[in-house]
Amino acid sequence: MKIVISDPKTGKSFNVEVPKGKESELIGKKIGQTFAGGFLGAEGYEFEIRGGSDSSGFPMRADVSGPRRVNVVLSEGPGYRPKKKGTREKRKVRGNVISDQIVQVNAVVAKAGSRPLEEIFPAPAKKEEKKK
Repeated sequence: MKIVISDPKTGKSFNVEVPKGKESELIGKKIGQTFAGGFLGAEGYEFEIRGGSDSSGFPMRADVSGPRRVNVVLSEGPGYRPKKKGTREKRKVRGNVISDQIVQVNAVVAKAGSRPLEEIFPAPAKKEEKKK
């Protein structure tokens, strides 16, 4: 499972790979709930779950209960962008509970720790492109 953590103070986001044994810390939590960042190595931090997507790319929605994938008639929000104002369509989305089917969780910093996130989750080195 991957967590994308956004820091509203700096405007940066960080990709964090969660080890298989630690995924159980997130399973069962809902969109809007917070979790401690200790199992990610970010002691003192607290993160709020804002959304995510499953293995097939279907987005999570806060207004759909449970971990299930379901067809819903949507007019706006995650999973549907209307072409004209007022149109509605049936779309498949995932519920608001994190399950083992979720591969990406989006989170935002709710409470900051003592160390900056840049130190805890350093950016990967950029690959140099071959020049022709």
